[in-house]
Amino acid sequence: MPKISVEIPAELLGDLDEHVGDDGKFVNRSDAVRASIRKNLDLLDEIDARHDRLAGDGTTEGGDEVAESRRAAEDADE
Repeated sequence: MPKISVEIPAELLGDLDEHVGDDGKFVNRSDAVRASIRKNLDLLDEIDARHDRLAGDGTTEGGDEVAESRRAAEDADE
């Protein structure tokens, strides 16, 4: 899995950390960031679908198939 580096404000990192660890929803920051990215991309796909901007016009790769692929990747991460 490729690694990336992202700079985020301390306040946002603090909010993220509230959801990470033994008492949180995520095991580590990477899991939290991946889940957040997937959720955001799914929302963007839904918006594109409502505006008929899915595959074929060059703006997205194909809505439901992309979202399903993300969910499968998320399941594989667990």
